This record gives sequence, structure tokens and C-alpha cells, in this order.
Amino acid sequence: MTYQVVYSRHARQRMVLRGISRVEVEQGILRGSKGRQDGKILASYRYYSVVYFLRGKRCYVITVELRW
Repeated sequence: MTYQVVYSRHARQRMVLRGISRVEVEQGILRGSKGRQDGKILASYRYYSVVYFLRGKRCYVITVELRW
């Protein structure tokens, strides 16, 4: 991944709660289908979605949610 990924506290808590690893989040960002959500990017991949935004060379992960 070309970006440094920064996880919010909320995102880390949701990842633990939902059993989604950092590797899965990064795969979702790279491979997921992208959409916009209030100025943020929503990447949907497999059974989860990643909400994030880009600033410079950093990717800030806001939350991770299950798709179903």
C-alpha cells in the first residue's frame, strides 16, 4: 500500500468487535468498490465496508462496518 494507514480509535474498536483484521481493511481499501459518503470514501469488499479519507500520503480509517 502506498499510503500510511492511520486507524481511529473507533475504527480499531469496530475491527475488534467485528473480527476484521488490519490486512482485511487494507485489502478492502485497495480492492473494494468505491463510493462517496459525505466527503469520505466508502470501500465495500467481501462482507464488510471501510469508511476512510485521504490526506497527503495518509489514509485515515474512520470506521469498519459489516455489509449485512
